[in-house]
Amino acid sequence: MDTNKFTVPIAIIIAGLIIGGSIYLSGKKPSEAPGNNLLLATGPEASRPVTSDDHILGNPNADIVIVEYSDTECPYCKDFHKTLNQLVAEYGPSGKVAWVYRHFPIDGLHPKARKEAEATECAREIGGNNKFWEYTNAIYDRTPSNNGLPVEELPKIASDIGLPLDTFNQCLQSGKFADKIEADYQEAVRTGGQGTPHSIVIIKSTGEKIPVEGALPYTNLKQAIDSLLAQ
Repeated sequence: MDTNKFTVPIAIIIAGLIIGGSIYLSGKKPSEAPGNNLLLATGPEASRPVTSDDHILGNPNADIVIVEYSDTECPYCKDFHKTLNQLVAEYGPSGKVAWVYRHFPIDGLHPKARKEAEATECAREIGGNNKFWEYTNAIYDRTPSNNGLPVEELPKIASDIGLPLDTFNQCLQSGKFADKIEADYQEAVRTGGQGTPHSIVIIKSTGEKIPVEGALPYTNLKQAIDSLLAQ
């Protein structure tokens, strides 16, 4: 592989990081699981392959897939969520860009975020991928960030998007998705995430994985994507 081909896009991304913000971890480290090479890996390569079990917006076989590890109470994640929605709206219909959402709740700063993440998983289980995105979008729309969303809003959101309330509440109260949220968190740290939002940009043609830290403004991210697509 010609390593020089990614010099320009990576430089653009790095420049964007100076503008983008992020919320940083408070020292929690991933647990070890001996015997699993993926879990023992570190850096972008530790990001598990994208499958149908993921929350995907756009074509899973897109030229570029952005895997985002996010915290629903992080103000920078709230901004970046809008940016990625805009990006997929522009590039998704042509199959050029897809977005995968994974969880990265920062408990020390946003103790509500983990339960909110579980709520999005309940929405997915009950209503499928579209309801996951509808529910997640609603959380980001309603929360003022920084642990500001009242817990009472979680069932209200479910009801507002047409999910059966009793089924949703049973799911949320069961805690059945707690392990899944923790697994995403551990993976985010293994891939090099030091805060939220933390993303991995995957180039389909080469398998290259580029880490991105912080909430890049749309213009910077678009410029990077255009450069990558032009390679």
